Amino acid sequence: QVQLVESGGGLVQAGGSLTLSCAASGTSGNIYITNVMGWYRQAPGKQRELVASMTRGSKTNYADAVKGRFTISRDNAKNTVSLQMNSLKPEDTGVYYCNSVSSYGGNFWGQGTQVTVSS
Repeated sequence: QVQLVESGGGLVQAGGSLTLSCAASGTSGNIYITNVMGWYRQAPGKQRELVASMTRGSKTNYADAVKGRFTISRDNAKNTVSLQMNSLKPEDTGVYYCNSVSSYGGNFWGQGTQVTVSS
């Protein structure tokens, strides 16, 4: 069982920056034993898409649209995963979800946090 608590969403002007944080807890909430942590986003009426992910071995993957602008990182001591978002564009607007895939196959999601980028 994993609980994911997100913070950092909000309203920002184009070109600005935001940092999203995801704190994991619960019986399987230690990200050190979690296979993959990721951030997804979804616009209304559209399919949820991967933004960035990081494996337990620190391998990262980014959507083409955010490469060079977003950075995913983790802090094992604090049991958190963050997404630093720079040079934000209006098309980055959406609900951002934290995702955790455990070593035993569990798949958990946060509640989502709204990111709105104004032009």
